[in-house]
Amino acid sequence: MNKKYYSEKLSANNLKRCYDLASPRIQQYLSAEIEYVLTFLKPESIVLELGCGYGRVLKHIAANSQEAYGIDTSAESLDLAEEYLSDNKNVKLFNMNADNLTFDENMFDVVFAIQNGLSAFKVDPLALVKECLKITKKGGKVLFSSYSDKIWDARLDWFKKQSKEWLIGAIDTEKTGEGTIVCKDGFQATTFSKSDFSDLSVDLEVNSYIKEIDQSSIFWIIYAD
Repeated sequence: MNKKYYSEKLSANNLKRCYDLASPRIQQYLSAEIEYVLTFLKPESIVLELGCGYGRVLKHIAANSQEAYGIDTSAESLDLAEEYLSDNKNVKLFNMNADNLTFDENMFDVVFAIQNGLSAFKVDPLALVKECLKITKKGGKVLFSSYSDKIWDARLDWFKKQSKEWLIGAIDTEKTGEGTIVCKDGFQATTFSKSDFSDLSVDLEVNSYIKEIDQSSIFWIIYAD
């Protein structure tokens, strides 16, 4: 259900509409995530975004890197991204699953998925991170973000607005809580906590650290050794 949400129901203009509904606090959170990712880029960087959607984030990446790649499972979102990013000649888009990356090994300086991507993809996180590290250059970094519990109220309010616009199903208030938003049509928006990221680091035996930004995002930064 979740995978079809992002490839069909929450794709292209519907996805864009979700961001149009964002409150000032959510807009601040979204901007803070982008600004943090940009601190890892150099003008010569080759960067990959997992789950690029219609290009909301990739537009900023393209302006601050040599080459900006984006993948998504929604053909409709990628079509909109082609239009949205038409002025960015250094962008390359692919219809691809995040857990089956077909890029060359040691290709990218930075690989990232923000705005809770690791949860949204609904794939084995261990397998996904291994795929990302394989295509990242030695000395490069892989970045994932999740929601901080400090932004729960604003996040839930945002999802309620999306539900009222029929972009997602009706919120199941009895099952929603502790970082998870559940809709009555089966959609669930989960999160990864600091401890979840720490456990993954141990399981993968990777060199990494965790950083909270803006009291809204938890970032997991992994070194590609």
